[in-house]
Amino acid sequence: MNTATPDPGVRATSREWWGLAVLALPTLLLSLDLSVLHLALPQLSADLGATMVQQLWIIDIYGFMIAGFLITMGSLGDRIGRRKLLLIGAVAFAIASVVAAFSTSPEMLIVTRALMGLAGATLMPSTLALISNMFQDPAQRGAAIGVWVSCFMGGMALGPLVGGTVLQFFWWGAVFLLAVPVMALLLVAGPALLPEFRDTTSTKRLDLVSVALSLATILPLVYGIKELAKGGWEPVPALAIVVGVVFGVAFVLRQRRLAEPLMDLRLFSNRSFSGALVIALLGAAIGGGTILVVNLYLQMVAGLSPLRAGLLMLPSGFAMVAAAMTAPAIARKVRPAYVIAGGFLVAAVGYLLLTQLDRAGGLALVVVGVILTSAGSGPQAALSTELVLRNTPPEKAGSAASMSETSGELGMALGVAALGSVATAVYGGVLSDNMPAGTPAEAAQSARESIVGAINAGEQLAGPVGAQLLEAARDAFTSGLHVVVAVSAALYVILALVAVATLRHAPPSGAVEAPGQAEVPEPSVETAN
Repeated sequence: MNTATPDPGVRATSREWWGLAVLALPTLLLSLDLSVLHLALPQLSADLGATMVQQLWIIDIYGFMIAGFLITMGSLGDRIGRRKLLLIGAVAFAIASVVAAFSTSPEMLIVTRALMGLAGATLMPSTLALISNMFQDPAQRGAAIGVWVSCFMGGMALGPLVGGTVLQFFWWGAVFLLAVPVMALLLVAGPALLPEFRDTTSTKRLDLVSVALSLATILPLVYGIKELAKGGWEPVPALAIVVGVVFGVAFVLRQRRLAEPLMDLRLFSNRSFSGALVIALLGAAIGGGTILVVNLYLQMVAGLSPLRAGLLMLPSGFAMVAAAMTAPAIARKVRPAYVIAGGFLVAAVGYLLLTQLDRAGGLALVVVGVILTSAGSGPQAALSTELVLRNTPPEKAGSAASMSETSGELGMALGVAALGSVATAVYGGVLSDNMPAGTPAEAAQSARESIVGAINAGEQLAGPVGAQLLEAARDAFTSGLHVVVAVSAALYVILALVAVATLRHAPPSGAVEAPGQAEVPEPSVETAN
């Protein structure tokens, strides 16, 4: 029997909808915190003296830690209670955010961002799993997931605007303090509006060996891919990837032997479940990899202030939210595979438009291109999440939600590392070939490391050499942007074909899918108000 099929006769009440509003708070904040830092990066880099590598780690480590611990925290929430874990995570996230705001060195900020990622990993699977349990009617569940995805994606889109506004009046650390009032409100309203769900048949004990193996799988893989993308083939990153694969095999073998595994591998025997996770991973990697590059272009090349850059990106946020909210309704009549594939093709067109940008800055072209890419990515985010939860037993919702979010978070982090490193490599190569004659060696080295270093060096150099360095750096960064968006457009076309090939069997959400292919036990789920 397919235990993932909810009872269509059970409809949510006003309490569940108010509870959804409460769950939207951490979701919005976690995604906002990821994108808001892109605009703060130039200021904090100059203040803390962060190198380009440190800048990438400041951005990446948050997503890496979330991705590394989501599986553990999703399973833990199933065992001890999803609401309990949500509230514990809210306290931890608020404390880590305050410490990050007052960091005094790049290393301190990287560590505190890692702690924020660890706390965020406790929040994300709890929110999505609670939604799955609270909304059992298919139409209401699809709408609720659309709201959740819209908050997550909208937070990323609003991040530049919020960050730009904050940075206009405060120092860069203030962007982290935004978490404090949000988490305080969650702690007050959560116990009153959110029910508790947990698997009563579980022993509540996590297998610590599995936790260690999961981290030993994800983190070396992330490091290896990041370093290979940045510096080409080297023995140490290659060895890290091999180590990650070996530990991954050990992790899988252990899960197959455990009575209560950290990750229930039987869920992957459902084609809709596994296909949706693959699409989420690849889609997030492409989209996440371009966000940083576009935001740096607006500030460092087009010369916009953080606030103006945020305002310019705002229309794309509305397009993203509208697409994520609309896609579930369309997918009730049209197979999700075709809705997702159509979105990917729209996004590819947007990226192709961005290849026409030049150093002079075509801001209208940026707006149109980013709107198309954002609208095109919305259906994938909403429908892949819905497909995962639709094909998961209720008592496994936390674990399944963590797998879905792991795919998205890991994909985004890997995309930033890989495509960001591609942009850096192209930028450095082009600038080296066009370095103005007479540029001091120290200034040239700083300029080759990053566009931020080039701007600082160019402004300090007197005479025509400084102006020529700025012009060459902006041309070089634009060349890097062109390569990144062209690669992204090609990858989205390929991914549209992958979506059709892997998900075409999944029926519209308004239809009832055949009994699940994964034979999963049906333990009882405890519900407590």
